[in-house]
Amino acid sequence: MEVLDILIIGGGPIGLNCALEAQKNTLSYLIIEKGTIVNSLYNYPLYMRFFSTAEKLEIGEIPFISTHPKPGRQEALEYYQGIARQKKININLYERVIKVAKENNVFTVKTSKSRYYAQSVIIATGFYDIPNLMHIPGEHLPKVKHYYTEPYPYAKQKIAIIGSSNSAVDAALETYRKGAEVTMIIRHSEISQSVKYWVKPDIENRIAEASIKAHFNSEVIEIKENSIIFRDPNGDIHEIENDFVLAMTGYLPDFDFLKESGIKLQGDCMSPFYTPKTMETNVKNLYLAGVVCGGKDTHLWFIENSRIHAQMIIQNILNKDQDQ
Repeated sequence: MEVLDILIIGGGPIGLNCALEAQKNTLSYLIIEKGTIVNSLYNYPLYMRFFSTAEKLEIGEIPFISTHPKPGRQEALEYYQGIARQKKININLYERVIKVAKENNVFTVKTSKSRYYAQSVIIATGFYDIPNLMHIPGEHLPKVKHYYTEPYPYAKQKIAIIGSSNSAVDAALETYRKGAEVTMIIRHSEISQSVKYWVKPDIENRIAEASIKAHFNSEVIEIKENSIIFRDPNGDIHEIENDFVLAMTGYLPDFDFLKESGIKLQGDCMSPFYTPKTMETNVKNLYLAGVVCGGKDTHLWFIENSRIHAQMIIQNILNKDQDQ
């Protein structure tokens, strides 16, 4: 059987960067990706712009040329997928990893299509696949969406947006400008401080002029076919007419997969254990890279500050090879 030097789970920017580092050091590798190349970016809102400038999104020392100070989704897709083509990255698409197991110092990786063997495994799966559910009645109605792509389906509809982060604010502003009647229901006392600095004044002004309604310190308690029910800070219950709910409540890593792979999870944030200098988990030769490292704290790691993980991991693997 063929035993790879490295198997990489996840074909996002950080997974691609790990592959580039492996290539550079003539290590055999394969990426397994459940969707398309940089699948999470593909599923971002169509008109989303990054907080970071182009040079902070670069991988493999390959220039990212953008026509805007802040690149958008399409530019990022062109950049990362272009790298995969130009560098002939070894990647299997639309193949889901089911299980990672280790026996006699070799990992067996079972997928939806095959079985692979590797000396080392890097998990770079991000966190965009599992919505952070509210666990309230009606959350699974067809009108409730946990992902937002574009505003056009919501024209002239009564929209409730739950949350106050970047995704919630973008959805509120875009649907409002396409003719939706927008109500934001926010658990906190203000719009999140992490909202992009050029967008935050826009949403605050729209709320101040009542173009977009906002209920702060409030919590949704039930979603019905034609309405939504929430509790205000005084404990009073309100029911308003509603056509669609955009539950922008965030996303989580696949904690079950991490635990089943043998990785210890720690604290309330369920942070996976890893050694910061090497990114190696408590399972020898099993590494983490990218935003998955943050557990529930999904604002801890981004492309720009986790690009270095690839170099750290590959260097650690090379150092181990030299010591043998």
